[in-house]
Amino acid sequence: MAVAMASTSAAVVLQGHSTPFLSGSRTLLNATISGRSSAAASRRLVVVAAAAAKKSWLPGVRGGGNFIDPEWLDGSLPGDYGFDPLGLGKDPAFLKWYREAELIHGRWAMAAVVGIFVGQAWSGVPWFEAGADPGAVAPFSFGSLLGTQLILMGWVESKRWVDFFDQDSQSVEWATPWSRTAENFANATGEQGYPGGKFFDPLGLAGTVDNGVYVPDFEKLERLKLAEIKHARIAMLAMLIFYFEAGQGKTPLGALGL
Repeated sequence: MAVAMASTSAAVVLQGHSTPFLSGSRTLLNATISGRSSAAASRRLVVVAAAAAKKSWLPGVRGGGNFIDPEWLDGSLPGDYGFDPLGLGKDPAFLKWYREAELIHGRWAMAAVVGIFVGQAWSGVPWFEAGADPGAVAPFSFGSLLGTQLILMGWVESKRWVDFFDQDSQSVEWATPWSRTAENFANATGEQGYPGGKFFDPLGLAGTVDNGVYVPDFEKLERLKLAEIKHARIAMLAMLIFYFEAGQGKTPLGALGL
């Protein structure tokens, strides 16, 4: 504002004076004012750039080098707040794998937290004693359950492992024998870990189906990815607390007095 007022005042003072000296002075003054305006604009741009810095997991502390603000994390990943004190993500390939592992563990933790609360509320049996309950009736032995789980989960996890290094390589007819076509199992969003598509996004939360073709909405997808990773981290912390409670013979509902 001060620069603008100075420019206006100078224009008024010099208005109507047409001598060569004053004309030269006016030209010099205008150039000086323009230079100051450019400098002020540059300072404003610097302030804006500084305000747009990436978020920190410890915003109240400045400095600290890579412990507070790792240079290998640029904030592009959903939920990236620069927390990597052990430097596990220095290698981009490892960073990609760790994010994939975080997603998988977080999704299992979210399902487990819901299952623990619902299971105990419905049956009254603590989650860590459910398998040893004398009143439980199982149509198969523990060995059969373990063997089936190892085979089925081993097959699915091996496919996920291969697809991680060769994306969409598993979206073929032989890899999905229960489906007439492999379209539903293709990575419709094109992003690793977020398949989307008609099969993995049946409610259309992050896309729409247009003439039978899934069209992702990347603006919605980005918001959902951030929400998912935050909920996943909370669920993993909750499961850690559940384990400590179970060691003391307590349950989540019992700890809440329910």
